[in-house]
Amino acid sequence: MRHDARGLTGGALALAVVLLALVGPLVAPHDPGAFVGRPFQSPDSAHPLGLDVLGRDVLSSLLSGGLLFLAEAVAATIIGVGLGVLAGTVLATLPRKPADIALSFNDALIVLPQIIIALLVLTRLGSSPFTLIAVIAFAHVPQSARVVRVAVQRVTSEGYFEAARGFGARWGWLFWREIMPNITGVVVIELSIRLAISSVVLATLSYLGFGATADDWGSMIHQNQGGLTIQPLAVLAPVAALGCFLVGANLFRDGLSRALAKGA
Repeated sequence: MRHDARGLTGGALALAVVLLALVGPLVAPHDPGAFVGRPFQSPDSAHPLGLDVLGRDVLSSLLSGGLLFLAEAVAATIIGVGLGVLAGTVLATLPRKPADIALSFNDALIVLPQIIIALLVLTRLGSSPFTLIAVIAFAHVPQSARVVRVAVQRVTSEGYFEAARGFGARWGWLFWREIMPNITGVVVIELSIRLAISSVVLATLSYLGFGATADDWGSMIHQNQGGLTIQPLAVLAPVAALGCFLVGANLFRDGLSRALAKGA
């Protein structure tokens, strides 16, 4: 990774957005919910990014709207991929017939329209942070399980794994000492992919009015789209933040993939 310029650039870009989300609420010049001028006021010295549809400071909303958004994306990704690792390990180690049945059920879940299912659940239960995390994490499980299953099957077919089983090692020991160390690269790549997908899904749900807060980046795009020709920064600022994070995360993932491939 030290010699991969694109990977390092992507990592720096994604890290900059994360730092913006972490530090932003502490340095925001105004309360993001305060009305400080007329709607869609153009940028000036007091408001470098102008005002939004309700007359709120766009810079303050941008600085304050990323922390919960990224926290939800990270939490959903970790939970979803973590459960996917467990499910994939079970799929890889079950006897053939039960494994085929479980795999068919898993594949059926993959083809379900995730956004539609998410909207149905959120309409019924509300768009709290917990509900958003649970819905997105659930969508990741069958897809991650499919990927992890293949990786685990490669490990369980190796002689060292069969030898450990022959010595009477317990499944918990086998999982942590034989399986996980040998699928770490796959899990890391899967985490990076799912993190990007979590961010896109969260932004989409926020844009459709199902965000956990009214001032996250997806909600900002939705609320201010009507004034795009009047005060474009109210829309372009959150779009740029999301774009930088997604592009940076993808570049870093590609660099990490290349590094792991060379290491292997």
